[in-house]
Amino acid sequence: MRWNTKFSYPKSMRSMISGSRMYAVNQEKLPSVTSILQATQSEEKKASLANWKARVGVAEANRIKNDASSRGISMHSFLEKYLLGQLNLELLEEENKSKKMADEIIEQGIKDKLSEIWGTEATLYYPGKYAGTCDAVGVYEGQETIIDFKQSNKPKKEEWIEDYYLQLGAYSLAHNIVHNSKITQGIVLLCTVDNLFQDFRIQDEKLKEYQNKFLEKVEQFYHQRNMN
Repeated sequence: MRWNTKFSYPKSMRSMISGSRMYAVNQEKLPSVTSILQATQSEEKKASLANWKARVGVAEANRIKNDASSRGISMHSFLEKYLLGQLNLELLEEENKSKKMADEIIEQGIKDKLSEIWGTEATLYYPGKYAGTCDAVGVYEGQETIIDFKQSNKPKKEEWIEDYYLQLGAYSLAHNIVHNSKITQGIVLLCTVDNLFQDFRIQDEKLKEYQNKFLEKVEQFYHQRNMN
């Protein structure tokens, strides 16, 4: 695994405006990928989330959400430090759950597969449309690839992770538009709290399909915003 700083990723400032996360990039204020996905959720998905909250209770739902967020931030931090060569494994607690999850992703999803890294926590943007931060980008199993790290309370089925694929579509399209790259693959490397590793990938035509699906979400987002 070697670093290749062939692309220069911009600095960005993040802020919340009217409930949406915005990125200030190159004199533009652009909505984040996650804000667009949240604002354009289907009625079915909104109802499913509301039903879950009603079932477990608001307090428990918030606890689960906050625990997952904290664990995800910590796991991402370990993975970023690993990719940057800054992770001192000797100094980390063996009982740290986030570290164990990161270790699982490193052992099964990164080692011997990610041959070249172009960036980690890289700001990507599509001028005039959207921006976001991708976990890693580089050459994975011989293909130019966007990589997303995820954690979960339980294993995922492919039909549950539409938003993950939309994120991969958004980041790969932005990277190709701005940097004239030829990213043909997006991959999700996921670990559950019980240390079960999963990977999901989309390539070629399927990746293009999700790039186009995300652009439809972008149009919907701006249409909704203009109607308010």
